[in-house]
Amino acid sequence: MSEKLDLNEIRQEITLLDQDLLALFAKRRALTLNVAKSKVQQIRPIRDQQREQELLIRLIKHGKTLGLDAHYVTSVFQTIIEDSVLNQQAFLQSLANPDIQVPTVSVAFLGDKGSYSFLASHRYFSRRAEKIIESGCQSFYDILQQVESGQVDYGMLPIENTSSGSINEVYDLLQHTNLSIVGEITQPIEHCLLTSVNTSLDKIKTIYAHGQPFAQCSNFLDKQSNIRIEYCDSTADAMAKVAELQDDTIAVIGSEEGGQLYQLHALEQSIANQTENHSRFILVARKSVDVAEQIPAKTAIILSTGQKAGALVECLLVLKDKGINMCKLESRPIQGRPWEEMFYIDVEANLKSFALQEAINDITPHTNFIKVLGCYPIEHISPTSVPSGEI
Repeated sequence: MSEKLDLNEIRQEITLLDQDLLALFAKRRALTLNVAKSKVQQIRPIRDQQREQELLIRLIKHGKTLGLDAHYVTSVFQTIIEDSVLNQQAFLQSLANPDIQVPTVSVAFLGDKGSYSFLASHRYFSRRAEKIIESGCQSFYDILQQVESGQVDYGMLPIENTSSGSINEVYDLLQHTNLSIVGEITQPIEHCLLTSVNTSLDKIKTIYAHGQPFAQCSNFLDKQSNIRIEYCDSTADAMAKVAELQDDTIAVIGSEEGGQLYQLHALEQSIANQTENHSRFILVARKSVDVAEQIPAKTAIILSTGQKAGALVECLLVLKDKGINMCKLESRPIQGRPWEEMFYIDVEANLKSFALQEAINDITPHTNFIKVLGCYPIEHISPTSVPSGEI
């Protein structure tokens, strides 16, 4: 006769193991910060992807001897590697900018608690500050005004989405600001249909949504009949409205994580047109930052070439000749100057690098206007790949 298993004892043992794992994670994170400290004098890059790949292969092989699936081992340690890289970057940035490292920061973002901008702000500063003073705003203009006036330290602005593309209003506002871009973060966008009470999809008659989530979930919404869309200034406003109404015929499009702050639950999950849906946010401040040489950096530039034939091509050829990768090119009309465009260019290069300084000098004669919007660390960490034969 088999021994009877005590579920409570099993759960208690799992709890103890989880605590041990957390202690080991913390110990590993401390050791990786020591690695970052060793790179301060040597000016070595944060990432060594060949070593990361060798590490993963070694761990996969060892995991197989313990009965662990290769995909499971890879997923866990890719997350650990990402955390290590981001923590090392944050540490080196704190050394490069000692005058702006404070335990409390104030941040302006679109909407209120639970909005994607709210979630991005908390995720970004989780490694950089002990406390966040939140300032929810009703427009992108209000965010910039609060930062420019000194009411808050930073502003978090969505700049593009993998599903709906660039957020043109933000690009238009950046033409007229003296603020600097000092950071970025890519936030997963996981749209759900949220309700405040138990109900079913066939009962829903009204859906509250911000314009961006509405566009990103158009395929799902097109399949619903007799549903009215109520537009809101932000996702947070929409969630607050649905939480207040307590109506089984009303739902809102938002994240499950954000909805929990309003006691909302997911009626339908993963309703976005694209399963891989991410938004990139930029962080703006009154003062620019220095980016440590060991950290991969982006530099954002805006320029106008007027109506000179081939001028933009000449600018882009300069970047090509200097071996500088352009990762973003966006054009927006210049108000009051018909048929003229302002171009926003993101390049993967540190502003302090000789190549980029030379490139800006060579580009300037081809422009009517050129300005550096900011140089900041690249926050997106691409997972280290593992050869298919190892999985």
